[in-house]
Amino acid sequence: MAYPTVHEERELSRVLESTHHDQEEGSEDPIQRPQTLPPADHGRAAYLALACCTIAQAPIWGYSVSFGIFQEYYSDPMHGIDASPGAIATVGSMQMGIMYLMMPVIFMILNKYPHLRRWCGPAGLLITMASLSASAFVNTIVGLIATQGALYSIGCGLLFSPISLYMDEWFIQRKGLAYGIMWSGKSSVGVAMPFVFSSLLRRFGLRATILSWTIASAIMILPTLFFLSPRIPLSSTTRSRPLSFAFLRHTSFWMMQIGIIIQSLGYLMPSTYLASYASAIGLSSVTGPILLALFSTASVPGSLVHGWLGDKLSATKVILLSSFGSALPVFLLWGLGHQLSTMVVFVVLYGFFAGGFSSTWSSMLHEIKREDGAAESSLIFGLLLGGRGLGYILGGPISGSLLSIKGAIAEEPLGYATKYGPMILCTGITAVMGAWAPLWKGARIVSKEGLTTCSHLFTTD
Repeated sequence: MAYPTVHEERELSRVLESTHHDQEEGSEDPIQRPQTLPPADHGRAAYLALACCTIAQAPIWGYSVSFGIFQEYYSDPMHGIDASPGAIATVGSMQMGIMYLMMPVIFMILNKYPHLRRWCGPAGLLITMASLSASAFVNTIVGLIATQGALYSIGCGLLFSPISLYMDEWFIQRKGLAYGIMWSGKSSVGVAMPFVFSSLLRRFGLRATILSWTIASAIMILPTLFFLSPRIPLSSTTRSRPLSFAFLRHTSFWMMQIGIIIQSLGYLMPSTYLASYASAIGLSSVTGPILLALFSTASVPGSLVHGWLGDKLSATKVILLSSFGSALPVFLLWGLGHQLSTMVVFVVLYGFFAGGFSSTWSSMLHEIKREDGAAESSLIFGLLLGGRGLGYILGGPISGSLLSIKGAIAEEPLGYATKYGPMILCTGITAVMGAWAPLWKGARIVSKEGLTTCSHLFTTD
């Protein structure tokens, strides 16, 4: 027999307390709540929830992770978008940036008013379909920013939020692996979609491509909205739940948040500009989709491995592995080479380590909850997602500014010598600084040891 964890006991107590309160108030439509929760981490219901959450990543992220193909398409003057590459890149960064940035607010609302979760998915689907359909008929950068950049990200955010909350309920001891599998679903869709979008754009044009993806997204998301259910029964009342924000007083949370923001500044730059970079250094037009597909392919095992390690190792070790593992290929391969073979090795290594960075968040959650056991892990997760969104939003304009810097960093025909040189350096530096929390912790230890040594010397004298 599997005994409930502390988290399960707390949630079960909340459910029973809510039931008792509903009965005391004389609710006309009380819900008969079970006295025990279905098992977490194992069982048919948990695996069904994981499958639904993983499949849902395709319509939520499929367009965003392939935006590099549309970046190249929109940048072509023949297609009627009169805007700079930096302005077009802002659309791609907003797709993920706004979606992530709105997560703290949505997670806070859905934690405080759980009965609203059932409406998020349908509302998100309607907004997503409407915004994508509208974007097929605009031909200005302002229209793209409004439809694909703002409204589309809001719709996807409403789709993603309840999914993440349900994942937090269904997986407790194996949360890292579960999130790794879920994030690998996001990466998997990036394997095929660059080729699909590239082929559709060449054969049918922009409007047919976007409209067909809108229909495909609806077909994929509807079954998940039907089968995905919460593990903890939702209350039928609108009474709000008290939320604890005591974890915001702990320095460790803010150090991890800073690392996420900095890493996110440069994370999207390679995938956004890979197709344009390949064209700039003289590679064939099919090279861009191949590199994007390889990046997403490598991100799949990267997410799984980093998620699995997050359940086994400390947050410090997993974050350092992801950060330095992704920085080295940027500095040594992308910056120092310009041949196809070098670029292939770069995107594979960078995709594995940088693509697994999101899966390290489960280990961050464990570390934060060790300092504050009463903290809601889903609320912490929402705030971490918000930090990623802030980095994405800032990354778009920053990448455009870096591309406008004149002059070469090196005389040799290397990546550094192209106009992408400053952006390559920025990507590598932000990858290193993704390990801000471990680096901060290491600096504190060194500082304390230095003070102890000095104190000991003075005492001895």
